[in-house]
Amino acid sequence: MSNLTILRSYARMTKPENLPPAILFNCSETCLTVFDAFPKAIFHFLVLPRVRPPLSVSELTDLRSLLKCERKTARAVLQDLNDEADSVKKMIQEEMLNRYGFQWQIWVGFHPAPSMEHLHLHVISSDLCSPKLKTKKHYNSFHPKLGFFQHLSDVLSWFDADQSYFEMMSQLRKIDYEPLLKEDLACWKCGRAMRNMPTLKEHLQEEWDGEGRKEKARIARK
Repeated sequence: MSNLTILRSYARMTKPENLPPAILFNCSETCLTVFDAFPKAIFHFLVLPRVRPPLSVSELTDLRSLLKCERKTARAVLQDLNDEADSVKKMIQEEMLNRYGFQWQIWVGFHPAPSMEHLHLHVISSDLCSPKLKTKKHYNSFHPKLGFFQHLSDVLSWFDADQSYFEMMSQLRKIDYEPLLKEDLACWKCGRAMRNMPTLKEHLQEEWDGEGRKEKARIARK
């Protein structure tokens, strides 16, 4: 089985709870959450919709294919993912406090040009401190303000817009998004330009360490 389709195989399982604990984090009737095999932050999970009627495997290939479905059905799938992501976020926040003594941001969103088949929602902590974060493409794909990372809250808002706006946004053409991965490196938090990945990674670690010190001091003052 190729890495390209491994998520699809998980989503088609009738008993995903039988997956090894090193893979499965949580599952429900509609979704399952797995550990990202190459985490780009301290906490990084993928939430997958399980393959169930009325949707087919092909309709759940990615966000673009889902948004081509009947709007009510597509919205229901996204709401299920949102509910599962909320549960995962709460568990992450508890673990943040237990392990590090403070909480920091958690982002929830999609890649419009994903590297793996089957729709998957990233739930990732904002530190972006990980040995697996190696390239400009890796970093820019999770930069929360660059435009490649599609926040779930934004995607859900498309359903409340008029039909023409929904159709425009749901095209998700790779040609429109892939150039963003080549944008110059800059810290998502302070905006400072970075000349290369080692410099950026060192800066991100310093940013996260500084945030931790401030948050712990704030908690201590309460």
